[in-house]
Amino acid sequence: MQPKSLELAQRLLGFDTINPPGNEADCMHYFANWLTEQGFTVTLTAFGEGRANLVAQLPGQHAGKPLAFTGHLDTVPLGNQPWRFDPFGGDIEGNRLYGRGASDMKAAVAAFALACVQQKAAIEAGRGVVLIITGGEETGCDGAKALIDAGSLPDIGALIVGEPTANYPVIGHKGALWLRCETRGKTAHGAMPELGINAIYLAADALGKIRHFSPGAPHPLMKHPTLNVGRIQGGLNINSVPDRTAFDVDIRSAPNLEHATIRQRLADLLGAEVTLTTLVDLPGVLSSEAHQWVQSVFQHCQALFDRPLEAKVVPYFTDASLLLPALGNPPCVILGPGEPAMAHQTDEYCLLSRLAEAEVLYAQLIEDWMR
Repeated sequence: MQPKSLELAQRLLGFDTINPPGNEADCMHYFANWLTEQGFTVTLTAFGEGRANLVAQLPGQHAGKPLAFTGHLDTVPLGNQPWRFDPFGGDIEGNRLYGRGASDMKAAVAAFALACVQQKAAIEAGRGVVLIITGGEETGCDGAKALIDAGSLPDIGALIVGEPTANYPVIGHKGALWLRCETRGKTAHGAMPELGINAIYLAADALGKIRHFSPGAPHPLMKHPTLNVGRIQGGLNINSVPDRTAFDVDIRSAPNLEHATIRQRLADLLGAEVTLTTLVDLPGVLSSEAHQWVQSVFQHCQALFDRPLEAKVVPYFTDASLLLPALGNPPCVILGPGEPAMAHQTDEYCLLSRLAEAEVLYAQLIEDWMR
């Protein structure tokens, strides 16, 4: 039996929302119309040319804060390897739904939207639900920033993030600090390098120092923070001394580490010859495993797994980095049907069996919240 949310998932996969540039607006408008037809009150907001977010609400009659779900509709580029399946076709082979964004994370958005529709009577009699659907997540939570800046977020009681976890409940994720490190030299003719200052050599010296830099102490659950130099650009032509080089550093942190402190320590290490610019600054997320609602989520998920569930975190960031502080830090669980290993992969897929499980799981969590 196919998941009830399959058709919606395939429709969402049919939109090219690769970021950059994003172009989520058409997909957002389609989804907004679908939600409106199901009885949601929907607010669409633009945050750039072809960019959009939406907030959808099903209010309840019972006193108390609503349950919120969040997901993003932008996806990463396809990569250089050829795809066996149409990345926008929503093709099915066996137990797999293929497409860019199948696991990360359009299938999850379809699943929790469908679960809300199925539980509409309980929601309206209960405390209501809110869907926070963003664009621009993949490049640093740009859509979430725009929603917060616009003051478009309603008050909520708990947040479920539908990122890919194979339906395993996750209580947190690492923070992300992306820095651009730039060296400036002096240009000269390549045949007379003694007249110039080579910015690439300055960058090489800095990279040698960075390679042995530790962002800080390990976290009990998130373990060691990590650092990776992911990109370097320097020089304009082979026969000139380069006067500028820039390289980008990706630091993944934990709640026990302050990003301002990490940045200052790195600046002190590299010295005045290297200028640092912050590109992305997203704090880590960690909910209390002992929270009553978090425990109830674990109890529902336990039926899907043979072994007792443990408190886990994921290394990737989510919109929760920005949404939770803006919402007053409600309890949060990351929970979605996507396969974590399939995110950003060629021939990305989501298992149909996981999608069906997520529909039931989300419906159970909604029903519990309304009671």
